[in-house]
Amino acid sequence: MKKILWTLLALGMTQNVLAAEMMVEQPWARPTLQGMSMGGAFMLLKNESAQNDILIGGASPVADKVEIHTHVREGDVMKMREVKGGIPLSAGQLVKLEPGAYHVMLMGLKKPLNAGDRFPLTLKFKHAKPKTVQVKVESMQGSGLQQGAHDMKHH
Repeated sequence: MKKILWTLLALGMTQNVLAAEMMVEQPWARPTLQGMSMGGAFMLLKNESAQNDILIGGASPVADKVEIHTHVREGDVMKMREVKGGIPLSAGQLVKLEPGAYHVMLMGLKKPLNAGDRFPLTLKFKHAKPKTVQVKVESMQGSGLQQGAHDMKHH
């Protein structure tokens, strides 16, 4: 009887862990100027599942295409590049998408992103269900995530 009880408890716990999902916090984007065709979105991602996963892309009605990008140094120049294969999200791991590092690239913007605007962004993962969040457009100075990232880079 104890073995059956422990098996049921273990199965129940496993189902709860597998039901966990990707948590997205503080999604924000930089304002863009008239004529800019690209913009960046930033956030905190936490894989609350028991399975490693990968952020592989996204979609948004404000852009023709959504890609996952990072910055790489080529000599003395920092350049943006698409992250082939996506961003690994280990089980239980918190990953910051921030300026100068991993970020969501909005390509072919249909209109400028103005401070105070909000827009939907659907994030796509290799295993987890797609997750749609509301992204707030705010200046870099107004973003707590950006300020924290800035402070971390200088320490």
